[in-house]
Amino acid sequence: MNVKSQWSEKPDLTKRFLFLFLAAVAIMLLLLLRLWYLQVISAERFQQLSEKNRIRYIPISAPRGPVYDRDGHLLVDNRPSFSVSVMRQDVSDRDELLERLSEYLEIPAEDLFHRWEAGQKFPYYRPVPLAEDISREQLERVQENSVDLPGVLIDVQPLRSYPFEDVAAHVFGYLGEITEEQLRSGDYRDYRSGEYVGKSGLEKKLESYLKGKDGQRLLEVDVRGKELRVLRVQEPEPGNRVFLTLREDVQLAAEKALGEQAGAAVAIDVDTGEILAMASRPSFNPAMFARGISGAEWISLLQDSRHPLQNKALTGQYPPASTFKIVTALAALRAGAATAATRVDCNGRITLGRRDFRCWKRYGHGPTDLKKAMRESCDVWFYRVGLELGIDKLSEMALELGFGNALGFDLGGEKSGLVPTRGWKRARFNAPWYHGETVNTSIGQGFVLATPLQLATMTATVANGGTLLRPRIIKKVESWDGKILLESEPEVLHTVEFEANDLEIVQNSLEAVVNEPHGTGWAARLDQVKVAGKTGTAQVIRRRADDEEPDEDGIPYRFRDHALFVAYAPAEDPRIAVAVIVEHGEHGSTTAAPVARSILQAYFGLPEDRVSPVNGYPGD
Repeated sequence: MNVKSQWSEKPDLTKRFLFLFLAAVAIMLLLLLRLWYLQVISAERFQQLSEKNRIRYIPISAPRGPVYDRDGHLLVDNRPSFSVSVMRQDVSDRDELLERLSEYLEIPAEDLFHRWEAGQKFPYYRPVPLAEDISREQLERVQENSVDLPGVLIDVQPLRSYPFEDVAAHVFGYLGEITEEQLRSGDYRDYRSGEYVGKSGLEKKLESYLKGKDGQRLLEVDVRGKELRVLRVQEPEPGNRVFLTLREDVQLAAEKALGEQAGAAVAIDVDTGEILAMASRPSFNPAMFARGISGAEWISLLQDSRHPLQNKALTGQYPPASTFKIVTALAALRAGAATAATRVDCNGRITLGRRDFRCWKRYGHGPTDLKKAMRESCDVWFYRVGLELGIDKLSEMALELGFGNALGFDLGGEKSGLVPTRGWKRARFNAPWYHGETVNTSIGQGFVLATPLQLATMTATVANGGTLLRPRIIKKVESWDGKILLESEPEVLHTVEFEANDLEIVQNSLEAVVNEPHGTGWAARLDQVKVAGKTGTAQVIRRRADDEEPDEDGIPYRFRDHALFVAYAPAEDPRIAVAVIVEHGEHGSTTAAPVARSILQAYFGLPEDRVSPVNGYPGD
């Protein structure tokens, strides 16, 4: 039989075979085209995808910029620390991995699970941090068992280091993990989730200068995520260097002198406004925040009744007490309400209406002029002069000397204090001003409030002849190649106009407070340098009766008076002014004045010793 004739006799079969043939050819062409597309057109893309499966980009955190004092002494630095993180895509059994890590790191497994879950916000290619600043022993255990820990990475990270621990902690501030809100704000474009940023103090104020530029490592890894070799390293660039106006020795002396007492001390250069020391106690160790503060540590700080997180030098608002008598005296002399020779017979009290206003000395100081009133802190003299002066002129002088408004401190965060006026009381209480309130204000009690920074600035203004300078603590910011990025200069806020003789009268009386017999500031006296100053004791609660003599040993701590002292030195050519407050320290003469003395000893390079206020009064 002829095959050709058979096909010709069956045209449907011929068409069907031809269709199948063409279909097979088309399929082959499609396969060839796909193969060509994969091998030629998409070769580079698939090469990159392949490399992603075996290449890791590991960020290298840049060290934050170091902080120095005015003389170049290191105050804040960085130290290397070991951290543990994990690449999620290399982990097949999360629970098993975290259980093993919990055993090796001696960290509760639930803490590691929490860190894992928190890390879900990171991009998938980013390592999830599980533990920071691990010990050498923990590191060795993880390394020895690395074969059973797929995807686990150990990195060396720079960690903020504080050589003096809690010294000047409120100035430096602390770090914290960047929030989602901050990331969305647009102010942190170069930041990643999980990074630490300044949350307070200097760390926050100079964040843009202190933050460095991160680097990265390009690693080749095996299928279990273990490092095979380093392909490329981009080194990080550290943050810039910051120099403060602080003097290390003066700062350390202030912190040591305050010790465990709650309070604050500020030392300031009277000619420039530069802060030489700023201490607030109790303090905290910023290293807790740098490594990641625990919940228990955070709650402990928040619940501490003495407020260790508060910078009392800037935000503590206290009655200035008898240190305010400097303001009253200057205002009275300017207004003609008193002269150096104005005499008041102090019998221990004055009476207004049905109320007695007592002097601190129960039976009075007898005939008293301005110098004696300041030296022995006679309240009655200032009551009488304050009534003659009036609240309007008294408040005017207080405002001129820097009270009642924020001074524009370069770290920010300061409180304004309060200078009461008739208008303020009307707006606040819808009530008129009374003479008794003038009496209280004249000795720094009642409504008037001030911060330690304001007290130091006022004292510096009196010392330098009337120039009110903006206090500042940042001296300069410098790049590693020596380029000045930021530098501060003295800034005059305004000049207080004094009659030369009036200022001299007050300055002489302040010298008497410290250097003459019966002066309340005797405990601040130095043999080598003449000190001028003023004590203060701020009443915390009102006594139940004017005749009640307090039993100091029986008064609960929270009800005890605050102790204050302000000073400048040398009295004849002032260079430094100091303000000290010791919360519930009871007497400025015996508690705050010795702190100021220690600060002045450090400033002038004098040997540290103690002086007993045998010729001074125990209170004021």
